[in-house]
Amino acid sequence: MAATKHAQQIKIDSQQYLTTALFQLLQTKSLNEIKVTDLIKRAGVSRMAYYRNYQDVSDILRQYFKPQIDRLFDDVLLGSPSEEKLAHLQHYFDTLSAQLILADHANFEYVIAQIFLENMQHYYEQTPTWSQLTPMQRRYWTTFMSHGVYAIWREWLVSGRSERLATIHDLIGSFQNATVQALRVK
Repeated sequence: MAATKHAQQIKIDSQQYLTTALFQLLQTKSLNEIKVTDLIKRAGVSRMAYYRNYQDVSDILRQYFKPQIDRLFDDVLLGSPSEEKLAHLQHYFDTLSAQLILADHANFEYVIAQIFLENMQHYYEQTPTWSQLTPMQRRYWTTFMSHGVYAIWREWLVSGRSERLATIHDLIGSFQNATVQALRVK
């Protein structure tokens, strides 16, 4: 059992080293310029440690961002009080704003946007409105809303977060409600 715990700790350490090294490299290179050799050298891990954990360098980013984005959507799905949701959103943006801004400059924003889309799909599947929409409406509505909501959060963050978080949150809610109403009319 001790060997198993030790092996698990080595795996966790390798993942952390690779994540740290990747964010360091992303300060000066775009994601598509980073080679596995550069990454493992920077992280101080073996090539085998890398391939035991990841198939692609973008997998590191996915593993880093996915749990954090999933938690934000869990607040919504679980019906957490608005104050709690806003507090978690505030913490998310405070903690990750540098990496989220870096995503645009280092060409890895697509990783975050894909995680966001997956969560939006899961969220909409849980809403009562979902069953009232045709399959075509579901597909396009999810794509439209996911990209739109993501773009609003991105714009708010990149433009310096000058509006209150609650204001942006309410704005997104009003856009979602208006879109649902528009689909119901047809």
